[in-house]
Amino acid sequence: MAVETPIPGLVTVDHTLSLPLNHADAGGERIEVFAREVAAPDGRDRPFLVYLQGGPGHEAPRPTGVPAAPSWLPRALRDFRVLMLDQRGTGRSTPYGAPGADPAADAERLTHFRADAIVRDAESFREHLGADRWSLLGQSFGGFCSLHYLGVAPDSLREVLFTGGLPPVGRPADDVYATTYAAMRRLNQRYHRRFPQDRERLARLLDGCDAGDVRDPQGNPISRRLIRTIGHVLGMDGGAETLHYLLERDPASPGVQPRCRRPVAVQRTQPAVRRAARVKLRRRGRHAMVGRADGSRGLRR
Repeated sequence: MAVETPIPGLVTVDHTLSLPLNHADAGGERIEVFAREVAAPDGRDRPFLVYLQGGPGHEAPRPTGVPAAPSWLPRALRDFRVLMLDQRGTGRSTPYGAPGADPAADAERLTHFRADAIVRDAESFREHLGADRWSLLGQSFGGFCSLHYLGVAPDSLREVLFTGGLPPVGRPADDVYATTYAAMRRLNQRYHRRFPQDRERLARLLDGCDAGDVRDPQGNPISRRLIRTIGHVLGMDGGAETLHYLLERDPASPGVQPRCRRPVAVQRTQPAVRRAARVKLRRRGRHAMVGRADGSRGLRR
């Protein structure tokens, strides 16, 4: 099913396919997978560039023409039509849903939401759209998906662009994540040199989490472990300032709660996906650095 939606400065077409949950069992349970085709008004016949979002567990960006978003879209549309895939379990694709009572059954179901299944979904869209070959842009986890795509269906690809998500060859994931500890320590030290007053603020915030005093808008307690993940912004442009503007507020202030809404919502609505994506936690004294699927770390005090 294809539905064209008018957006100023863009032409968008929504596509939804019914696909097997398990591509090896075509007669079994089926799910819907959604993708949005985005083109410039004069570029509807340009070749496809498939955007594979980072995560896992995140939907594709929602494009706008005025102002242009995401920021790379105008440049891409000069040469391509962009297909933004809501990877299975996210966005307008059939949601994964809440975990059940049987962890083993949850784990088995999650095996159908990995990169291999996402690539099979993308191939289904390529055939549906009549593209002999197309290009990929893989961001973070999308880069891992792109590398798998190169391994299983290279003849379907014209080119692959990576903006992160290149796995090592011959080295376990723990070795790779261990190399980020020194970088995270440097970022923490740099942050606290710039904003020394935030060290005490962070300590009070974490103590408040331990006491159950820091809560989300629904009244649920926010854990110390979840709060520490705000440190992942230190690896981004402007991240230190963003973090400082959060920590300068009173944790009990209503102005803090909306900023906690997104991580808490993700934790509550996609717990099984988050568990599957999380790398092994390595302890470093009282304040552990939390490994995330994108390689970022939590903030330490």
